Amino acid sequence: MKPRTRRTAVLATLLAATAVLTGCSGSSSGGSSDKADKGGKAASGTARAMLGELPVKKAASKDGYDREAKFGRAWSDSTNAPGSGNKCDTRNDILNRDLKDVHFDGASSCVIGSGRLKDPYTGKDIDFQRGRSTSSAVQIDHVIALGNAWVTGAQKLSQSDREALANDPLNLIAADGPANGQKSDRDASQWLPGNKSFQCPYVARQIAVKKKYKLWVTAEEKDAMGRVLDSCPNEKLPTDTSTEVTLKSQR
Repeated sequence: MKPRTRRTAVLATLLAATAVLTGCSGSSSGGSSDKADKGGKAASGTARAMLGELPVKKAASKDGYDREAKFGRAWSDSTNAPGSGNKCDTRNDILNRDLKDVHFDGASSCVIGSGRLKDPYTGKDIDFQRGRSTSSAVQIDHVIALGNAWVTGAQKLSQSDREALANDPLNLIAADGPANGQKSDRDASQWLPGNKSFQCPYVARQIAVKKKYKLWVTAEEKDAMGRVLDSCPNEKLPTDTSTEVTLKSQR
């Protein structure tokens, strides 16, 4: 090899080594902003940022919990929750919001007779038909189960705030009946939707509800939420005015 050629080869080798050490390359890699955010500070307005602000405590005793006595009559239209007082019970308000191809029952401007749900918890399509033996196919889930709310701060809320929590559209999702039954009062460390594509929005809703009603999370619950949000660190925190939360007008 000639001296000039040898010097050129050595220089090229040194430049390549420098590029490796500094992380430079000749090609541009856009990468994922989500992945880049994982190791850094959570962006403002995200569920991940708000999770870091929620208090962490042990679950309180469930003593004294009573669904109706502490959280009011089911699906009441007389609470401080957004949309309340529209002359329609909360269950039908949520069915009207979450179902597609909605048909009202007879001449009613409130009661939903039928519709189709793209179930967020299982990912399957459910044909809803109102009736004694069929209505339970679609249930209204409290995203933060009332039993869980009771042991994470709701005992300290006023009666009116607990009744609002039980009827708040932010805390309610129409879902597959069996999946809702399986969830029961479990928190995110004990149960997550089987439909993995909905786990991020689900956890974000839980965090939003806990923030709004000043509830806390347990250490196990926070860890489980954090693991979910690792895959979607830029998941936005929903609010009362989010499209998926706001109630639709009646016919």
